[in-house]
Amino acid sequence: MVVLKPEKGRLLIADPAILNDCSFKRTIVLLTEHTSKSSVGFILNRPLNYALSDLVPDIDCDFTVYQGGPVEQDNLYFIHKIPHLLPNSIEIANGLYWGGNFELLKELLNNKQLKSTDIRFFLGYSGWAPDQLDEELYINSWFVAENDYENILAANDQDFWKDKLLQRGGKYKIWANAPSDIQMN
Repeated sequence: MVVLKPEKGRLLIADPAILNDCSFKRTIVLLTEHTSKSSVGFILNRPLNYALSDLVPDIDCDFTVYQGGPVEQDNLYFIHKIPHLLPNSIEIANGLYWGGNFELLKELLNNKQLKSTDIRFFLGYSGWAPDQLDEELYINSWFVAENDYENILAANDQDFWKDKLLQRGGKYKIWANAPSDIQMN
């Protein structure tokens, strides 16, 4: 089995061994930055019970907001596939971008010019200090996978983690169908 290194645009898949970690249990994180100084990403499969309009009243949009991670959960972030519409976006990889002109974004959303598969919003982010992610990978808290989705922003939240475990194969196939609460097994 090829072991991938973390890189911008790749996915971190939470290993089933971290079942007691309330921040990252059964998560998939898109790495948006990975350097020797830090790593940053967003949890892709943890929708919150908020629509964007609940958090930003001057935006008339019911797109779901996701928990991006345990850091700065009072800040709103977004990743998207529309850099031609949002100046100042930062390229992640594979046609995905982070941030951009928020005033223009509000206008696009209020004019119903975007689809939920174009953009995803997050409260907070996931962050790692120097060497922290490498240490977590070493103790098998995560494994790294390629982002092989045509549009990861359209991925099914319910099956996302399970699908990546099945794709990984081996011992992960057993965990893929385990209930979220293993006491229910």
